[in-house]
Amino acid sequence: MNLLITSLIGTLLFLLACATVPLTERKTLRLIPDSELISLSFQQYSDVLKESKLSNDPEKVHRVRRVGERIARASEEFLRESKLESDIKNYKWEFNLIEDDKVANAWCMPGGKVAVYTGILPLTQDDTGLAVVMGHEVAHAMAKHGNERMSEALLVQLGGTSLSLALSKESALTQQIFMGAYGVGSQVGIMLPYSRVHESEADRIGLVLMAKAGYDPREAVPFWQRMNEKGGSRPPEFLSTHPAPETRIKDIKSHIPEAMKYYK
Repeated sequence: MNLLITSLIGTLLFLLACATVPLTERKTLRLIPDSELISLSFQQYSDVLKESKLSNDPEKVHRVRRVGERIARASEEFLRESKLESDIKNYKWEFNLIEDDKVANAWCMPGGKVAVYTGILPLTQDDTGLAVVMGHEVAHAMAKHGNERMSEALLVQLGGTSLSLALSKESALTQQIFMGAYGVGSQVGIMLPYSRVHESEADRIGLVLMAKAGYDPREAVPFWQRMNEKGGSRPPEFLSTHPAPETRIKDIKSHIPEAMKYYK
């Protein structure tokens, strides 16, 4: 009987928490309230900035914020067109450049807090290359991949019967799961390792975002080729848990015609 009740509760929670990713229309599980997830994200972002050295190069900082703001505006437009304008209020955009030439990475927390590392700038080369990266990372936040991964972690660790209790009362436990899922280290702040499905989804949505922001989505192909060349026999951190480079580039090429419809 207990097993049956647990199964029924778990099924009910799954049905209540089911959502759809914009553009791809993939069904996804989101059990964490946006308000709680965003609050944790903002705190994590603040902690990472305190532990990091921010770039004082005005030209590079301005580039990151210039491109970031255009991607942000495009993402809000995209949400309106997807009938998700209610999500816009959750984004408090912030773009910072962290001084670390050894790290070719970038990430976007839920709620629009973005960090770019100076190590990726030689690979982005210009505003359009940077738009590829930032469009991809913002797409992760828009698709709420973090919520999906945390929801999966909650289900595994807590089980169906204790899930609602954990979400409503055990804030410390929820925060612990958040910290584990997002894995922000003391030296390198990175988002949780997304699955290949999430990465491919972010590639596709990111192409649309950069196109809507006025950047040529066809430039995504040479950027990912440069990232692949940098990886050598071992992929750089930015590519960990990502699809095989050849597969990724092939998929991106297949999505470019879709993105070009939005290119201004």
